Amino acid sequence: MRKIIAVTCTLLTGITLLSCSGKTGKDQSENTQVNPKDYPVTGSVLRLDPELDQIIPAGALPEILAEGFEWSEGPLWLPDQQLLIFSDVPKNSIYQWSEDGGLALYLQPSGYTGSIPRGGETGSNGLLLNLEGKLVLCQHGDRRMALMDASLDKPAPEFITLAETWNGMKFNSPNDATYSKSGALFFTDPAYGLEQRYQDPAREMDFTGVFRLDTDGQVTLLTDKLPAPNGIGFSPDGKTLYVANSGGGKQSYWMAYEMDDRGGILGERVFYDAGAAADTLAGAPDGLEVREDGTIFATGPGGVWIFKSSGKPLGIVRTGQPTSNCTVGSDHQYLYMTANMYLMRIRLNDQ
Repeated sequence: MRKIIAVTCTLLTGITLLSCSGKTGKDQSENTQVNPKDYPVTGSVLRLDPELDQIIPAGALPEILAEGFEWSEGPLWLPDQQLLIFSDVPKNSIYQWSEDGGLALYLQPSGYTGSIPRGGETGSNGLLLNLEGKLVLCQHGDRRMALMDASLDKPAPEFITLAETWNGMKFNSPNDATYSKSGALFFTDPAYGLEQRYQDPAREMDFTGVFRLDTDGQVTLLTDKLPAPNGIGFSPDGKTLYVANSGGGKQSYWMAYEMDDRGGILGERVFYDAGAAADTLAGAPDGLEVREDGTIFATGPGGVWIFKSSGKPLGIVRTGQPTSNCTVGSDHQYLYMTANMYLMRIRLNDQ
């Protein structure tokens, strides 16, 4: 999801933020690999609870690893390759980054394979690995969930459709996805990838939904109540499904769904309402990552929010940019973040 709002440093929830600090990289038209021995820092960390010190060490600040993207999204760590890959949605591309190898193009096209040129945010958005370790992509331009039919170490724009319709109607633009322990694929479907978004005449659904793709290929609509469903992830025990709603303003909140063993919804609640914060801070609830210990890293107004599973916010990593998504590296040393034109990271404490 791409949403640009003017940055301020006040949160309308009774919390006063410190002034933004640090050095930011320049907005550039071409991708740039920052010197790996001297990454510039930016933003700050707002510590709302002492428990955050157990997650993010004192003094840690976001580092800029690379810059010059149009809208970076969907970071995914590939443990066997020791690479981070991420989407640049408007560029219809996926890039890779590593400490030793720096920045390089990983895959193009990534989300739109049609022959007729079109505008909008056509590329891949969310990226994930299936239970067999193959790359699955939320493809905005092709409006489907797809599997890359190539190995991770030899990527190629060859795709197999996993799902593209529900009840005969084509999806809007799948945005983010997660797998359950049973192998079912859960994904969100807002309209950000369409040229005219929610007013696009190519829309076939008059709603935006959260869907489940079962291992037998059946697609089930779980809910159509969210105006802008976005980031999605399961609790470690698989009993709670978290979904971000990125509508902006009063439509900025995270939901928590109690799930049954078959992947159906038993109950729902607002996990956290960020409507007041969204009035003054850049960004809205977007991508999220649930760590093995239950900690939730959720991009939202101001940067990346860190929650306990109870819904208690512990702090915010303030990137100074509208922040789209995040992921934890396989060694748990860093939280990687895609934020507007940047790829960033911040140091984490050992679990």
